[in-house]
Amino acid sequence: MLHRRSFLAGTAFATLARPAILRAAETPGVTADEIKIGNTMPYSGPASAYGVIGRCEQAFFRMVNEQGGVAGRRINFISYDDGYSPPKTVEQVRRLIEQDRVAFLFNTLGTPSNSAIVRYVNQRKVPHLFLATGADKWGDYQEHPWTIGYQPSYRTEARIYARHMLEQRPGARIAVLYQNDDFGKDYLAGLRDVLGERFDSLATTASFEVTDPTIDSQIVTLKASGAEVLVTAATPKSAAQSIRKVHDVGWQPLHYLTNVSISIGSVINPAGPEKALGIITSAYLKVANDAAWREDPGMQQWHAFLDKYLPDADREDSSYVTAYGVSTAMLHVLKQCGGDFSRENVMKQATNIRDLEVPVLLPGIRVNTSPTNYHPIRQMQLQKWTGQTWQRFGSILEGAASA
Repeated sequence: MLHRRSFLAGTAFATLARPAILRAAETPGVTADEIKIGNTMPYSGPASAYGVIGRCEQAFFRMVNEQGGVAGRRINFISYDDGYSPPKTVEQVRRLIEQDRVAFLFNTLGTPSNSAIVRYVNQRKVPHLFLATGADKWGDYQEHPWTIGYQPSYRTEARIYARHMLEQRPGARIAVLYQNDDFGKDYLAGLRDVLGERFDSLATTASFEVTDPTIDSQIVTLKASGAEVLVTAATPKSAAQSIRKVHDVGWQPLHYLTNVSISIGSVINPAGPEKALGIITSAYLKVANDAAWREDPGMQQWHAFLDKYLPDADREDSSYVTAYGVSTAMLHVLKQCGGDFSRENVMKQATNIRDLEVPVLLPGIRVNTSPTNYHPIRQMQLQKWTGQTWQRFGSILEGAASA
C-alpha cells in the first residue's frame, strides 16, 4: 500500500566505483550507498486522482536503482499520503526532514500543501525541488531560494487564455470558476494582467472549496450571468463535475480548462467525452496514448517504462506522463551533481539546467533554470478537445511568469 508508508524504490543496484561525497558526514539522507528523497502526495482525499504521480515516481526510481543508481547510490524514495490537507502536509514533511532525514524534497503536490511548508523548508535550507504545482510564486527565488517549481505558471497560462479569448470573443462576458486557494487565484491574476480594468466589468467569478462535494450551484450562477466564456481552474474531481454540469444545463460557452485537469483517464472520461467537446486548454506535454505520438521515440520510451514497471497503468491518464517527465529532470540534476549530493550542490545543480530535452515534452519545449530563473518550463501550446483526443493548434507560445 502507498498510503502513509515509505518506500525503498527497488532493491537491486550495482556496486560501482563511487566518487567521494563532499561533506558527506554533514549531509542528511546521503550515505555511501543511498540517497533519501522525500515526497508527499494525495493518495487519499479530494485530489486523490493525482496519487498515480507518486506511484509512477516510485517506479521510476526503482528503475534507476536497477540500472545502478546514481554515482553507485540507490534512491530511497519516501512518499507519504497527505490527503491534500495542508496540516497533514506539515506533519508529513516534518517527519520526512526530522525523522527520516531525507536529503531533499521532490515534487510535493498541491499549491495549498506546498504553501503550508515553504517557510519551514526554507528555514531548514532543504532543497524543495520541482513542485507539483504551477503557482506563480514558486518562481520567487528571492523570497524562498530553496524552493523551485517545474511546470508552467498558472498565471502565465491564464494570460495565454485571456489573449486567445480576446481574439475569439472580443468584449464577451467572462465567467471564472476557481478553487479558493493560491492555485485558483493565480488564474484570476493572469486574466487581470491582460484584461486590466476591463476585468471587473466583464468577469463574474465563483469560488469553491476543494472539499465541496459539488460545484453545481456555482455553474448555475455563472450561467445566469450571461457569460459567453468560461474559465475553469479546478483539480480533477471538480473539473469533471464542471464539464458535466455545463453540458447538462445547456450552456455553450467558449470553455478554457486548466492544464492540470485535462487527463482523459481521470477527467474527460468520467465527465463524458462528448460533453467536453470544444474545450480549450494548453499543453507542454505529449498526450498519453495519442496516435500522433505512436512513432515518437520519447513516448515509445515512456510506454516501454510502463510495460516493465507499471503494466496496469491507465495510459490515458496524463499524470503518468507528468510524473515520468519531472522524474527525468530530477535524474538529470542528480547526475549533474557529480557525486556531491550536499544540499547546497543539489540546489545549485537544480538551478543550472540548460536546454534539457525531456522525452515527454512537446517538440521545441526545453527545461531551463538559473539562479534567477525558477520557472523551468515557460512554453505551452493551445489545444482543443475533439471528442476523441486533444488536438494542438497554433504555435508554441512563450511567456515569462511574474517575478
